[in-house]
Amino acid sequence: MATLFIADLHLDPSRAQITQLFESYLASAEVRHAEALYILGDLVEAWIGDDDDAELPQHIADATRAVRAAGVPVYFMVGNRDFLLGEAFAARAGMTLLDDGIVHDIHGRPTLLMHGDVLCTDDIAYQAVRRQVRTPEWQAHILSLPLAARRAFAAKARHDSKAHTGSTMESIMDVNAEAVAATMRSAGVTRLIHGHTHRPAVHAFELDGKPAERIVLGDWYEHGSVLRVDGDVVELRGLALDRI
Repeated sequence: MATLFIADLHLDPSRAQITQLFESYLASAEVRHAEALYILGDLVEAWIGDDDDAELPQHIADATRAVRAAGVPVYFMVGNRDFLLGEAFAARAGMTLLDDGIVHDIHGRPTLLMHGDVLCTDDIAYQAVRRQVRTPEWQAHILSLPLAARRAFAAKARHDSKAHTGSTMESIMDVNAEAVAATMRSAGVTRLIHGHTHRPAVHAFELDGKPAERIVLGDWYEHGSVLRVDGDVVELRGLALDRI
C-alpha cells in the first residue's frame, strides 16, 4: 500500500473549490486504502485556535476523521499558518500530531519529515517572527483573545505575509542548501520530505558521499499536489479540479 503526503493546502472559505477537492480526495479509494496519510503543515490559510466555531474546521475534521475510521492513520505536522492547531482539534479530527523534524520509516527507508520553513534560513526577518510566535507565552496570549479579535489578527497577519513575500527575493524564501545538509546529517537520513516553498520537485544530490533526495510538496492554490510513495516508487503529481 502507498503512503501519501500533502501540504500547503491553505484552505480558506474564499476558495471553496479547493476545500471540495480536499474532501473529494480524502474520500477517494487511493486515500482510503493507503498505508498512511501525512499532512505536513499549512492545511489552512490561518488557524485561530481549536475553539474556532467556523464551518471550515468542521469540514476538515469530518474529512480526516472518516479517513481514520477507514483504518488509515492520519498524521499532521503544523506549518507557519496553522501552528496554533493543538491536541483538542487533532483528537476531534482523528489526527496524530507530529513534531517538525521527526524521522519516520517510510517503506523501509528512514525519512525526515518537515514543514520546511525552518530550512529557509536566508529569510532572516521571517525566522525572527517564527521564533516569536512559537513561544508558549505568545501563543497563550493570542489564544486568550476573543474569536473576533483573533480573526482580525489573522487577517492582518495574512496581509503582512503577502507584503513580505512580494518584497523579498524568491531565492531568499527558498531553503538554504547548507541548512538542508546539516539537518539531514543530524537526523542521520538520506531522504527529506517537506513543503512550505510551493516548489514541487524531487531533488537528487550527494550527501557525504551518499545518494540523497529532497522531495518538495506543492501547494493547493490552483490544483492539489500529492506525493505517493509505494516501495521504491515515488510519484509527485497534481490533482485537477475536475475531480470534484
